[in-house]
Amino acid sequence: MALSEAAPRRRMLVIINPVASKMTARMKSLVVYALQGRYDVTTAETQAKGDGIELSRQAAADGYDVVLAFGGDGTVNEVANGLVGTDTALACLPAGNNNVVAKLLGVPTDVVDATEHLLHLADDWAPRSVDLGTVNGRLFTFAAGMGLDASVVERVDRNPRLKKRFGPFYYVQCAVTTFLRKYVVHPPRLEVEVDGRTVGGVSLFVQNAENYTYFHNRAVPLVEGARFDSGSLAGVVLTRARPYDVPTVTFRALSGAARIAKHKGVDAFGGFHEAVVRSTDGRPIPIQVDGDHIDDVTEARFGIQPGALRVVA
Repeated sequence: MALSEAAPRRRMLVIINPVASKMTARMKSLVVYALQGRYDVTTAETQAKGDGIELSRQAAADGYDVVLAFGGDGTVNEVANGLVGTDTALACLPAGNNNVVAKLLGVPTDVVDATEHLLHLADDWAPRSVDLGTVNGRLFTFAAGMGLDASVVERVDRNPRLKKRFGPFYYVQCAVTTFLRKYVVHPPRLEVEVDGRTVGGVSLFVQNAENYTYFHNRAVPLVEGARFDSGSLAGVVLTRARPYDVPTVTFRALSGAARIAKHKGVDAFGGFHEAVVRSTDGRPIPIQVDGDHIDDVTEARFGIQPGALRVVA
């Protein structure tokens, strides 16, 4: 009996962020060597913001089966922006500080285990479609925000050494400092038009997936009902900025038992397809996507692109 012909190896472009928090030269070499056992692998490194978008877009045009984002959530976001609307699938290998997308997709957080997981996927190839959120033309995978969280991200990114060393604890320190300095005394004011009503507040948080972020491996959900395949977004508005709200909101976010939406300083909404956010005092307000600050604006439009991205995980 003749042996069956082996299936052709899938073409994979590995986009590497060389400055990702957990990236080392040894790790990079070992991972690429292992993947070459099951995939036809090409590698490319990002050098500046936006490189991942262009590299992924070209990979899709060249007919690659999959683009592997080897970095943190910022790398995943750029790859998603490059692959949107194409048949080329996204996969991710965690090398950042938090790796929210990898956790949401069920990818192991240990890079060795995650690599082994990718090798098994070569025999169980089943890409699926997930939604992408949008804000002012930029796509996001799991979350975006306008106000406090974007201000925190901007502050964290100014100190990459501390971000890499202390991880989520540095985010917490920056969040408390930013809140007390910029939001307690004279916070920026915004209003959100969504589902036929207008909500006023100081910050907007939007989810396209089950959790807004993670504190290490502890999920931090802010809304209810958001999923990668729900076809809609969900969000919350922080309606006020009072010092005594910080511990109670934080407790609700991390406890898993108390609902953020029930906090007196929060207004929640879910299942929406579009929201328009405006600064009401004329000050530009920062926005972030998937943990990266991208702009300061006086108006932002949030939306959803159902099933716009193919993923393998």
